[in-house]
Amino acid sequence: MTIRQKRYATTARAAVTLLTAFGALAGAALAGAAPAGAAPGTSIAPGVTYDEFDIPAAKGTAHAHVLTVDLRNPRVRLDLLYPGAAAARATVSQQATAQGAVAGVNGDFFNISETQHPGVEATGASVGPVIARGSALKAAVPNGQRFGPALPPGTSTEDVFGVGVDRRARLDDLSLDGSIRTPEGRLPLGGLNQYALPVGSVGAFTSKWGSVSRVRATCGTDTNRAAPCSTDTHEVTIRDGKVVSSADTPGSGPIAPGTTVLVGREAGAQQLRKFFAGERVSVRYRLVAAASRIPYRFALGGYPVLDDGRPLPGLDDRTSAVRTAVGIADRGRRLVLLALDGAPEYRTGLTIAEVASVMGELGSADAFSLDGGGSTTLVARAPGATAVSVRNHPSDGRERPVPNGIGVFSVPRPTP
Repeated sequence: MTIRQKRYATTARAAVTLLTAFGALAGAALAGAAPAGAAPGTSIAPGVTYDEFDIPAAKGTAHAHVLTVDLRNPRVRLDLLYPGAAAARATVSQQATAQGAVAGVNGDFFNISETQHPGVEATGASVGPVIARGSALKAAVPNGQRFGPALPPGTSTEDVFGVGVDRRARLDDLSLDGSIRTPEGRLPLGGLNQYALPVGSVGAFTSKWGSVSRVRATCGTDTNRAAPCSTDTHEVTIRDGKVVSSADTPGSGPIAPGTTVLVGREAGAQQLRKFFAGERVSVRYRLVAAASRIPYRFALGGYPVLDDGRPLPGLDDRTSAVRTAVGIADRGRRLVLLALDGAPEYRTGLTIAEVASVMGELGSADAFSLDGGGSTTLVARAPGATAVSVRNHPSDGRERPVPNGIGVFSVPRPTP
């Protein structure tokens, strides 16, 4: 039993069997068979198939768009879609086209608005940890600073879906391990390229953050996203291992490669005020996986809904919405990417509990919920096309810019 399985085992045994209304999905399997009445699968690329079909739900019919991905096929690769910075957004089709993906779906929930903090810029940065091309891009915000529906019991903003360098998909937790070293001692690092820092901490911002203002990182508290911004802040810029400048208010603008900006709030700000120009400072960080020692090629946040074939206890079974999810089958060798249609006739969607049931019926042993509503988007190339097209109807009536997504790539066949 894995660490993740142990984490949910006790409460999962007590979970009530959910959603018997999905008997119409019986017989569906990830290995190519869709539920009764589904359209035949269309091959998008070697090892990648697209299907769409109706799903009977408690509040009406939902319409699913599904990609099945066989990671055992050597010509298939999964990677992170993102606009090149943590605090940036673009549509899924723009990201997929820019990176050459043949298909993809939207990813994590994100800092979409700042109505509680007038004058503060929404960053567009995602909630959870992100690994891009094997390197840490950002860490998770505190649970209370999360955007999106309530988390199921036992989950957190550190939960991720990822694919390892061994080409297997997994669910895991990624926590930040970092420190700031000066000649006087060492300080813990409380954040990395994230839109909200823990109260009293110091966070690091690098060139991977982007150019958006860093003020939002000092707003809210660990338990209340809407709490006022801190009035006790300080920022220090480190270049080539030395302090080059400082300010009492977090700044904005691009951060040059080789430069790290440290932002502190409350106790963290008080520590940063002790730094002086020319002082030597080094910053180190990494994202530590709880369940796997295999390095991740990419990972992004969301939250688990299905663990070892069992729906997580406490899943919401009342609120229906348009959803995006990813399922894992065949011990991480096969995936199902699901995006619901946001057209008016299907907009009632599914509850999270229904999503878990559907993903199980489609053959997933583990499943992970991603951002939904107006963010839900699935793109794929049509046969013979050179660019992706949007397959579902986004519920906003157009694609919403998002911070990241899951991209499916096709590797050319080796030439003899």
